[in-house]
Amino acid sequence: MTGDLSAVVTTSEPYRLSFALGGLLATEAMVAAPLYLDLHNWAAVRKALNADNLLHARTRSTAVRLTRELIQRMSVLSDAEIAYLVTAPGPERLHLMWAAMCRHYVFVAEFAQEVVRDHYLLGVSRLVPADFERFWDSKALWHAELEKISPSTHTKLRTNLFLALRQSGMLADDATIISPLLSPEVLALLDARTPSDRRFFPVGGCL
Repeated sequence: MTGDLSAVVTTSEPYRLSFALGGLLATEAMVAAPLYLDLHNWAAVRKALNADNLLHARTRSTAVRLTRELIQRMSVLSDAEIAYLVTAPGPERLHLMWAAMCRHYVFVAEFAQEVVRDHYLLGVSRLVPADFERFWDSKALWHAELEKISPSTHTKLRTNLFLALRQSGMLADDATIISPLLSPEVLALLDARTPSDRRFFPVGGCL
C-alpha cells in the first residue's frame, strides 16, 4: 500500500458485482448522453434506448441488461460531465467512463486504487490476473458475497475489468500499466470531487 491511505475507498457494504459485460461502455454512452441532455430524465432515456434498440443489442434481454448497466454508470456523472462527454476527444471520454465505472462499483474503485495505482507508484510495471485473484481473496475476508460468486461469473468479472482497463488506455496488451495523460478539462472534473477522483488512475501527485 502507498502512503495516501486517506484517499482509499473502503466499505463494509456488499459490493455491487454486475460489471460482467461491455467493458467501459464508452460507445454506448455516446448514444445515451445526447438523449439525457435532451430529456434530463434517466428513466426516459432508458425507455428510449430500449424502445428502438438504440444500442444495437442482438437480443431483447441483452438490450435490457446493457441499458440498465449503462444508465447505472452514467447516472453517477454530473450534468457537466455528461455535457463534456458529448464533445470530448476520444481518450477523454474513456477516462470519464472509467471514473463512472469506479464511482458506481466500489470493488472496481478499490482495485483501481489499491492495485493499479499502487503498482504504478511502487514501480510495478505489469498487471496480471494473479493480482486480481490476490485482491479478490483479500476482500473476501470482509465481503462474504464474494464467496458466493460462481467461478464462471468470477472469471467474467476479471475479464471485463481488464477489458475496461485496456479500453481506457491504461493497460497495454502485454499487461504493462500505462499512466494516462489526463487533460486539464478531465482533471478539473475529477478534482471537483473530494477526494479527487484522479485516485482511480495510475498517476502521481497529491490527491
